Amino acid sequence: MKSSQLYLSISILLLISLVSCKKFTKEDKPEWAKKDIRDFNDADMERLLEQWEEDEEPLEEDELPEYLRPAPTVDMSKIDPSNPEAILQQTKKGRTVMMFVSVTENPTKIEAEEITKLWQTSLWNSHIQAERYMIDDNRAIFMFKDGSQAWQAKDFLIEQERLSNIKICNR
Repeated sequence: MKSSQLYLSISILLLISLVSCKKFTKEDKPEWAKKDIRDFNDADMERLLEQWEEDEEPLEEDELPEYLRPAPTVDMSKIDPSNPEAILQQTKKGRTVMMFVSVTENPTKIEAEEITKLWQTSLWNSHIQAERYMIDDNRAIFMFKDGSQAWQAKDFLIEQERLSNIKICNR
């Protein structure tokens, strides 16, 4: 009998504490929060996400999305100002960079895929991490998580016979 009364009283206390812990009353809610969730626009969803994450501890620097990470510090005194590629290589360190490559001699889609796959494997063997995406019958994107590796990859790819065109950062 005593245990059932104790259980009942603890349950009532928990229920009261949960009910009284509401963050907002209906009148205190901001206008955007009074809407039906199905009517939320992107700004409302962003506010909801911010409210959801406000009490969480901040993420480690390496866990942050790329656009929130601090830019790498570049010592311009050590860089040759007459070499724009060296400047780009230093500023893109740790950033995602895409490289567009084209294969010569109008290859078939399968042939172009095999050639770019071979290039990607060669880059991996050189410890250059690149993801490859075919975008056309003779074109592919190589994506580098560490942008400074894109210039090392460019130097390798320029030596390949079947390379027609290469672009990094629209250059």
